[in-house]
Amino acid sequence: MQLIDELRWRGMIQDIMPGTEEQLKKEMTTAYIGFDPTADSLHIGSLVPILLLVHFQKAGHKPIALVGGATGMIGDPSGKSQERNLLNEETLNKNIAGVKAQLEKFLDFDTSKANAAEMANNYDWFKSISFIDFLRDTGKHITINYMMAKDSVKKRIESEVGLSYTEFAYQLMQGYDFYWLYENKNCKLQMGGSDQWGNITTGTELIRRKVNGEAFAFTCPLIKKADGTKFGKTEQGNVWLDSTKTTPYQFYQFWLNASDADAEGWIKIFTFLTKEEVDGLISEHQSDPGKRILQKRLAEEVTKFVHGEEELKNAVETTAKLFANQTASAESLSVEDLEGMEGVVKFDFAADKLQDGIDVVSFLAETTIFPSKGEARKTVQGGGVSINRKKVEAIDMKIDASLLLHDKYLLVQKGKKNYYLVSAV
Repeated sequence: MQLIDELRWRGMIQDIMPGTEEQLKKEMTTAYIGFDPTADSLHIGSLVPILLLVHFQKAGHKPIALVGGATGMIGDPSGKSQERNLLNEETLNKNIAGVKAQLEKFLDFDTSKANAAEMANNYDWFKSISFIDFLRDTGKHITINYMMAKDSVKKRIESEVGLSYTEFAYQLMQGYDFYWLYENKNCKLQMGGSDQWGNITTGTELIRRKVNGEAFAFTCPLIKKADGTKFGKTEQGNVWLDSTKTTPYQFYQFWLNASDADAEGWIKIFTFLTKEEVDGLISEHQSDPGKRILQKRLAEEVTKFVHGEEELKNAVETTAKLFANQTASAESLSVEDLEGMEGVVKFDFAADKLQDGIDVVSFLAETTIFPSKGEARKTVQGGGVSINRKKVEAIDMKIDASLLLHDKYLLVQKGKKNYYLVSAV
């Protein structure tokens, strides 16, 4: 199957510039995607562009992963209702290092191969360009009318927040990235999320006007959940690719708890299973949805891709211990079971406080399982907290040493799937 046909059936193409498909059939093509270093880890919203680069390389083309060291200092207004806080240089450099390390896990950088992946940082070329040079050599090629017509600009200008010149310039800076890579790396294609179409086409236009060159673009849809809620968010916040921010167990649970409608779409996008395999799984799932065949395979494939075979095994084992026999008492879990639960968030808590006893709301707040007593109280009152697999019925319940499993542990459950192991020390 041709690359574009493959991406179409997976639902990974939103807009595609005429001529792009022909270019990819004609020759090995270099393409890039930009990643903003707004944090020191990417989250699962970045998985789609990462997977695009992987598909691209598997099809014989050459991918460039661009980390926006310069544009990260500015902030992209696309899809944003207000301006980002600007990062200081130390934070930005830490974020860039973290993002680069993650991207290097997914792409093949073997320089002996013609289509070896490359990393780039746009700070490397922007650091030597003066403001006057940029205005003279780049700004003169793109009109204000052209830039104002972009949706990302129009929406912000018409909003109460408005748009700073800093953010307005982002479009031109991203366009220059494409031009620089075109000139220096023979890069003829930029890919990104659908909210990037305006910025990407500014790059193709700059290449056309500045050097009479031909460049191409395509975008993928922004992932949304079937129920309308934001993709990649849980009660705990973002689902990160960094295992210290989101454990492999939590990561696995996110995919395992996908709705049937989401799992059917996501298994095409987030795995490398063939069309035949996916169609077979969907058919099997529809014949017996209760087995959650789609969700299990989705969770396995994505966790293995991001965290590796060993962490997948640990996540599956932990899930089995916690969920296989929900009616079994917590007391039936051995010390080895509890201590071997890879990925469950673990906290230490002062044993002397448990000797004296502490009310459950204070306990939940002090362990940071909840960010505040108010939120802990509200969730307990709503029946959303269990300790040692027994639902907490009252906010004045005392947590003391008599509740400890094996004289050391408390197993706390928040909601349906978030488990915490508290050790008395």
